[in-house]
Amino acid sequence: MLSTQWDQFEDLRSAHDELDQMSPILARALGLDGQREGAAIGSTPASAPALDISERKDAYLIAVELPGVELDDVQITMEDSLLTIQGERRLVHDASEQRFHRVERHHGASRRSITLPAHVVADAVQASVDDGVVQIVVPKAEKAKPKLITVRPGHGGIPASSGAATSPS
Repeated sequence: MLSTQWDQFEDLRSAHDELDQMSPILARALGLDGQREGAAIGSTPASAPALDISERKDAYLIAVELPGVELDDVQITMEDSLLTIQGERRLVHDASEQRFHRVERHHGASRRSITLPAHVVADAVQASVDDGVVQIVVPKAEKAKPKLITVRPGHGGIPASSGAATSPS
């Protein structure tokens, strides 16, 4: 049986993703194509590839769809708890020898960033690709075990702080 957990922010993320997909269309309609902040004039904004995130007891598993992207064009980085997957699918046809009637398949840059919990082992992240799907395994860190603190009677054994007021003489 498939078990899912409700995420109160999923609707917000979905709306944000839809807005991101619509922004090139809106920009074109408003005559602002290529004028987005940080984008070079005439450049195509990166698409956001679809991904799945699941969790095992020992790791987070991320599967990202990057069909047609060559292995050398995939880059995965982890900075603090931000995992970024990016790649570029190049148009392989020589346009000088062909006349296209329709081009619907995406080509160009793809980029997706996700924030993972802080308790992961960034140095042990592993990735592989099979049939255009990048599989990323992010191991979880060992949880710190609670430390039992012994309680003693009186003030014995507790050092005074360096800025503590002195007792009256």
